[in-house]
Amino acid sequence: MPIYEYECKNCGKHFEVWQKITDEALKTCKECGGELVKLISESSFILKGTGWYVTDYARKEKEQKGKKDKENSSGGEK
Repeated sequence: MPIYEYECKNCGKHFEVWQKITDEALKTCKECGGELVKLISESSFILKGTGWYVTDYARKEKEQKGKKDKENSSGGEK
């Protein structure tokens, strides 16, 4: 379950809540009853290792470029 951050417009209290994605956002502060604002927070998503970029994208681009170079160089002369 993701952790959502909220801040009260009235008292300024900042807190985090574990909620399902399908749960409704909280609307009232437990401390003062004021209106809550759902904050956008940083993600802890990290890619490590050789990386998806290298395995999924970079090689395809190099292969396509290599094919084009071969086609262009073997073009008219025999």
